[in-house]
Amino acid sequence: MGYQTNEAASGKEAIEKTASGDFDIALLDLMMPGMSGAETLGELRKISPKTKVIMITAFATVDNAVDAIKKGASDYIAKPFKIEELLTAIRRVLEECRFEEGITKLNLDYTLSSLANPIRRNILKLLQSRKSMRLMEMVRELDIDDHTKVVFHLKMLKESSLINQDKGKSYSLTGEGERILSCLNILKNYLSA
Repeated sequence: MGYQTNEAASGKEAIEKTASGDFDIALLDLMMPGMSGAETLGELRKISPKTKVIMITAFATVDNAVDAIKKGASDYIAKPFKIEELLTAIRRVLEECRFEEGITKLNLDYTLSSLANPIRRNILKLLQSRKSMRLMEMVRELDIDDHTKVVFHLKMLKESSLINQDKGKSYSLTGEGERILSCLNILKNYLSA
């Protein structure tokens, strides 16, 4: 599926590899030689807190699942499983990684307050679909009678570094604006699932 993978024969080896590498996700079996999956999970969280863990087990119980989640697993899959189930879990966990990365790069309080208004969210969506727009184009597209309202909202979005304005007076999304829209879409999909 295009993912770069690595493998470890034990929890100890997984910890050593994680300490020397940069992994987005670790797939751990609950029952492993030497260290258990739960013990390995605890150590991985200490040395690489950004690495997400998906726990896999043939001994699926509610207690095991709750314990794995409490110790920091992002997901829990019971054997036997279908490959598509695993791939869906991996995609979901990678979305979680991207969301967290996007949030940490932004001034969260100010950014979220600037997104609280539906007009500002609509401006961002417009700029995402059109790439670049001038003020009066946006006013017409948003169907707002008073263009000064749109100017106010554009100012808020510029101050939160979600949009910028070029010398030709056209507005466009910044990289941070693209990331926050991606995060909002992930959140929207998560909440509607």
